[in-house]
Amino acid sequence: MRKLLVIVVAILYTVSCFAQEDVTKFLGFPVDGTQPEMIKNLKSKGFKLSNVNGTNILTGRFNGNDVNVYISTENGKVSRLMVCDENTMSETDIKIRFNRLCRQFKDNGKYLSLDYYTIPENEDLSYEMAIRNKRYEAIFYQLPEGEAMERLQATILEEIQSKYTPEQLESPSEDIRNEIISLSLDLMMNSLKNKPVWFMISELYGKYYITMFYDNEYNRANGEDL
Repeated sequence: MRKLLVIVVAILYTVSCFAQEDVTKFLGFPVDGTQPEMIKNLKSKGFKLSNVNGTNILTGRFNGNDVNVYISTENGKVSRLMVCDENTMSETDIKIRFNRLCRQFKDNGKYLSLDYYTIPENEDLSYEMAIRNKRYEAIFYQLPEGEAMERLQATILEEIQSKYTPEQLESPSEDIRNEIISLSLDLMMNSLKNKPVWFMISELYGKYYITMFYDNEYNRANGEDL
């Protein structure tokens, strides 16, 4: 059993060190609740509210940039915050900004990434986007903390204990060890899939900007109205 715990702890060590709550957060606020509640939270961070063609937009500074924040709701609950750069930039500058954002997320212990995202310096971004319809995007997942992390660890232990005998767990073979690691990662990703934070390059009249999405998939419609 001790060897099992060592394996699981090794898998979840970096997760449990820098974890988030079980609902996606933006500036420390859960992406949840009603739109008026979210507006109030963002205004407390210095964002200003305006209404353009019936749409509430909050303007302010985020991660060193002027941004516009749009709030999406489903069934009365906030399901997404879309954060758009207010100012557009050149192709060269947007590649630098995209790659810098990727590094910032990768180095931030609150997030997990399953891929390595960067744009090569010699990439013809305008051609790839306009002619080949290529999307430049990167996705990360906010990590759980506290009781959410404890529940995840307990679930992993229960699944492993139900699949293997105490003898197998005491002295696991290489195959069993790999299966345990794979199972743990699968269970972890099943928990994190509802908390994606992702961003993409958007284009407007030959100029570019970053659009970021803080999603709470728990509040998404899942076909219950069909």
